[in-house]
Amino acid sequence: MGPTGLSRIRPAGHTRDMPRRTDFSALINGHTEVIEMINSGEAGVPALNQLLRVAQQALGAAGMAFVEFAPTGGRVIAATGTVEWALGQFLPADDPDAVCLLSGPRVHQLDTGRLTGRLGTKLAESARSQMVVSRAEIDGHTMGSLHALYPADEDRPCPDHQCVIAYVASCIAHLYGDQCGLPVHVDGPIVAALADGLAVVDREARVRLWNPAAAQITGHTVTDVVSQPVPFPLPTPGQALDHRLPDGRWLRVTSGELPGPGTLRVVTFRDITDQQQSITDHDLFVAVTSHELRTPVTVIKGYADTLTDHWEALSDADRQLAAQKIGQRANELARLVDRLLSSSTAEAGSGGAPPAPYDLGDALRAAVTDLPAELRRRITLTAPVGLPRALGHRASLATVLTELCTNAGKYSPPASPIRITAGTDGQTVSIRVTDQGIGIRPEHVERAFDQYWQGDSDDRHRFPGAGLGLFLVRRIVEQQNGQVSLRPKAGGGTVAEVRLPRG
Repeated sequence: MGPTGLSRIRPAGHTRDMPRRTDFSALINGHTEVIEMINSGEAGVPALNQLLRVAQQALGAAGMAFVEFAPTGGRVIAATGTVEWALGQFLPADDPDAVCLLSGPRVHQLDTGRLTGRLGTKLAESARSQMVVSRAEIDGHTMGSLHALYPADEDRPCPDHQCVIAYVASCIAHLYGDQCGLPVHVDGPIVAALADGLAVVDREARVRLWNPAAAQITGHTVTDVVSQPVPFPLPTPGQALDHRLPDGRWLRVTSGELPGPGTLRVVTFRDITDQQQSITDHDLFVAVTSHELRTPVTVIKGYADTLTDHWEALSDADRQLAAQKIGQRANELARLVDRLLSSSTAEAGSGGAPPAPYDLGDALRAAVTDLPAELRRRITLTAPVGLPRALGHRASLATVLTELCTNAGKYSPPASPIRITAGTDGQTVSIRVTDQGIGIRPEHVERAFDQYWQGDSDDRHRFPGAGLGLFLVRRIVEQQNGQVSLRPKAGGGTVAEVRLPRG
């Protein structure tokens, strides 16, 4: 006797209109077989079909079907019993039956006579039925809907049928979550429902459907938007549009016309704020770095051309000045190239060598000697005798000091002093670079270490730079288990402090 026949067996004393009972023993035994199938690697549609057969027998249903939903609509991917004919049937998103199945309570019972779309028409051709429906959802995102059908002239399903069908639908959702053979279609719900916002809109761009991801991405709940204009511009069908929300986030919106009659459109969208920020940062980096490279190259070329074309007419002092300017600008160019290369390497200048103890005072004096002359003249270095040795990479200290001193010089008056002080607190050794410049706002002391960042919107015009110096300093210092910080100095200016482990 097949599962369909079970739906017509009534226990003794049972009368019509009494609720039918669930065979929980058959459900548990059959579910165990399904789990064994999955554990043996046979998941996807075979496991789904077996689960529907088990549920049909346990519930005494005439037939079971599962509809997988994608942005363009639903398709029956598993069916048993009296509804096996429905396998492969497509249900467009604008079909009234699809709207009915995707709205209302997650689990509900209805008369198939209420269905007026493709599914309802087909069911009416066979026989009027009662149907218990449960959506299969993951975190509120609909994967599909499970249907159990009962002849209308027989016993009505009892309340525990809805509980069992809801449970089976949850098991199916779990199969989708594991993505073992499901979804069946490449444009299935896992891709669109879990990651992308999904909406169906009418000819007036009013929302008909709004999935949970749409609410999460935009902050607009279903109640806010249903029957209201979609809260962002729509691109031409088949096109994509990047739109900035009032809160500064970016959406990439795509739309397409739904198949079949009507003028409904399916709209998908996702948050691309991080992508937009990456593009902005890249464009800014290219623009600023191009400027930074062009400036010294232009000066070097200008003075070189002057020496080449007017050597005999120039005095010795003029020749010496030109050579000096070429040397200064060449040093700037070399530092910029070194900074760019260092910021893109994982070891940030350490060369992968293990940390080693070194004389901090001696290393600072050597690093100051290598600074540009106009900057070196402004510097006062204080390094006490007997200063403990630092543990790290001595070669990288020159880069750290160059960046901090260059930064101090750029943001302070040309003739103002820059003080470098070395010290210890017993646990670490420290280096402080203090200037008398414009200072730093307290809210910027951390952001200043971000890649490509500069304080005010006009800083790039007043104090041009690629925004890599402090980013590189922090990267070097932290790779040596040290710390670097900035703070405003009382009376004006900034204090940059580096702390390194003692050797």
